[in-house]
Amino acid sequence: MNQNYLDVKEEVAQAIQDGQAVLALESTIISHGMPYPENVETALKVEEIARKAGVVPATIAIIGGRLKAGLSHSEIEYFGKKGTDIAKASRRDLPYLISKGFDGATTVASTMIIAEMAQIPIFATGGIGGVHRGAETSFDISADLQELAQTKVAVICAGAKSILDIGLTLEYLETQGVPVLGYRTEELPAFYTQKSGYKVDYAMDSPEAIASLLKAKWEMGLKGGVVIANPIPEEYSMDPQMINSIIENALDDMKSLGIKGKESTPYLLARIAELSQGNSLHSNVELVYNNVRLASEISKSYFSK
Repeated sequence: MNQNYLDVKEEVAQAIQDGQAVLALESTIISHGMPYPENVETALKVEEIARKAGVVPATIAIIGGRLKAGLSHSEIEYFGKKGTDIAKASRRDLPYLISKGFDGATTVASTMIIAEMAQIPIFATGGIGGVHRGAETSFDISADLQELAQTKVAVICAGAKSILDIGLTLEYLETQGVPVLGYRTEELPAFYTQKSGYKVDYAMDSPEAIASLLKAKWEMGLKGGVVIANPIPEEYSMDPQMINSIIENALDDMKSLGIKGKESTPYLLARIAELSQGNSLHSNVELVYNNVRLASEISKSYFSK
């Protein structure tokens, strides 16, 4: 793989060279996840959580046509201020943005690609994309799922976003051979809530056990990633009936406006935040913090083996 397009922050590169624990973080949450300055504060807090756990954070993005593994504070501030003016970048968008010298906010898929290029196998995010509701007619399936099938990066998340068809998302992951692990749970969390009604493949009790599974998978030469589902803490979990009702209303609004494709998720998350009077955004931030804490422990155990 040609590394000429990749800039690895010196601190991150040194940690990788020394075999220290490193953790990949995405940038879409900065540009598209919330308004300025909350987005910058959240991104810096996420990095601080990783550092306090003894892990080097590597926030991933595209700036001026360069793939970045690790951002400076000024680069995070730049991303936060530009916000939604920055293009969301998945796998298909990378060649265009790089060739044009543009900026890009990395989704789960593109964060995985850049993390693998930089040799960072552990990545913490909010929730993965998946099969959208009504995909049997729209064919709207997130590129995140195909990336999980082929890219050797473990993704710690709060399950699949609850705006999705979670059952079909799990079926797709099973077909692609992607293990779905539940951290101290047998049931897949549904982002804003701890339960979805769907089982994970395997419940795992410790970061050490998860790190051992990752080692076994990749040392056998099996391609692809692993989903590690970490339920949102109970105190930040939303009432399932209430959030499901809000999601249904948001989906109806989206359909009436004719919003499709990669604009769907940002619209839905923003509309859900509006309808929930900001409660969903607060839950979203807290579940990201929770995922970074677990991912940091997994990373430390992985790099110590």
